[in-house]
Amino acid sequence: MKKIFVLIGVLLSAQAYSQEAKTANGILQGVTEASGIVSYKGVPFAQAPVGNLRWKEPRAPLNWKGIRKADHFGPQAMQRPIYSDMLFRSAGKSEDCLYLNIWTPAKSAQEKLPVLVYFYGGGLNAGDGSEYRYDGEALAKKGIITITVNYRLGIFGFLAHPDLTAESPHHASGNYGLLDQHAALVWVKKNVAAFGGDPDKITIAGESAGSMSVCGQIASPLSKGLFVGGIGESGSFLGNRSPVPLTEAEANGLKFAKSINAASIAELRKIPADTLLKLAANNRFPTTVDGYFLPESPQAIYATGRQMDVPLLAGWNTAEVGAGDVLGKAEPTVENYQSAVHQLYGNRADEILRVYPANTDAEVLRAATDLASDKFIAYATWKFIDLHSKTNGHPVYRYLFARKRPGNADQALGAVHASEIEYALGNLPTNKVYAWTDDDYKVSETMQNFFVNFVKTGNPNGTGLPTWYGLQSSIPKVMVIDTESKSQPEKNAKRYVLMDSFFNP
Repeated sequence: MKKIFVLIGVLLSAQAYSQEAKTANGILQGVTEASGIVSYKGVPFAQAPVGNLRWKEPRAPLNWKGIRKADHFGPQAMQRPIYSDMLFRSAGKSEDCLYLNIWTPAKSAQEKLPVLVYFYGGGLNAGDGSEYRYDGEALAKKGIITITVNYRLGIFGFLAHPDLTAESPHHASGNYGLLDQHAALVWVKKNVAAFGGDPDKITIAGESAGSMSVCGQIASPLSKGLFVGGIGESGSFLGNRSPVPLTEAEANGLKFAKSINAASIAELRKIPADTLLKLAANNRFPTTVDGYFLPESPQAIYATGRQMDVPLLAGWNTAEVGAGDVLGKAEPTVENYQSAVHQLYGNRADEILRVYPANTDAEVLRAATDLASDKFIAYATWKFIDLHSKTNGHPVYRYLFARKRPGNADQALGAVHASEIEYALGNLPTNKVYAWTDDDYKVSETMQNFFVNFVKTGNPNGTGLPTWYGLQSSIPKVMVIDTESKSQPEKNAKRYVLMDSFFNP
């Protein structure tokens, strides 16, 4: 009987230990999910960027005493409700938003599991680590630690201004959201061992703006040594998505301040966050070649091979946006398509029509969708993959996601932007809009395993999966992810080479 009580005591203490993690800032108490995964939500990785810390680099988090319960998500960054498919579990928005969330399968701090840090999409204007589709539990069940990170958005994350540049110790402004991500990576590197993670086996990933962020982090000298691999889903800071020069971003910030009669940064900092969000609603605050996080344009960094030398897995979807982004509201006829292309590309329209041909009305939707998708985000992602595969010693793995979500007529031509997220992260059940089929779950399982293998080894290949060739191999192919995923030869190189000529003449 005594032995039974001793055994019970050991089991109870093991369970309690699995729910507590001793970080550099204090002890966290997590929650054991039904699956056995332990989650830690709302973990501060930096001080709240409020008051005088608005538009400043993130500061290291403050320590706390006792045990901090990590049982709920921190607030989402300040943002407007832009995208209807974003379903948050956080309690609201706040400038006090610099929190991350951790899902770990580790039973002790000695396990040294590989780690995935994921940055959400949303055009750098929306998104949150609490979104259902980014939940980390499914991937954690496959033997990795999964982390989602909040970062500042919109005017709060990307305002540049000459006065902000002057007060910065690095003579830089803008890119605060990217610096938040960097601060989170510094925190993860320092603390992930407490959750059973290996600080030397961290991979970063993201979709859309999150993929752009991955591109930026790989380019930034600040982040060297903080991770060992990158996954990019539809997006980069190259080609038509390149950050603007600091002087241009500063001029944009001055113009905004003048438009709301704010004579100084001090006055801008006094404006309540909700008010500022409304005042900035119709303004764009671009990423910036700030001279600090990005000492040069990402294009120059990648073209000369000065980005981080890490493996990359990246790709895009078959119908990122619809034909309407080319045709507008015009009917899909050859005449209307050719007219639209001439309006967009002027004296180079004939070149576009040669590589995006539509000889009959029936071919117009496909051609216009391909062109719209490429100029939106596929070309920029291709540029990321192309330059990294040429200047990086590690393999680069390229995919094309082709699975259309079920029962959605507007997706007849392919997989739309962001539709791969639930598949890749194993979160189909959290999206109740679609009647997922066995084939959808099959695609999701394949994509999850590719991602997890890459996080574990830097290579997506593994038992029971179709062979995925790196682009530097003797057989450069693209992994088409669908019901029957398979490597196929590149079919559209002429499109991206032509698109590239508009940005690299």
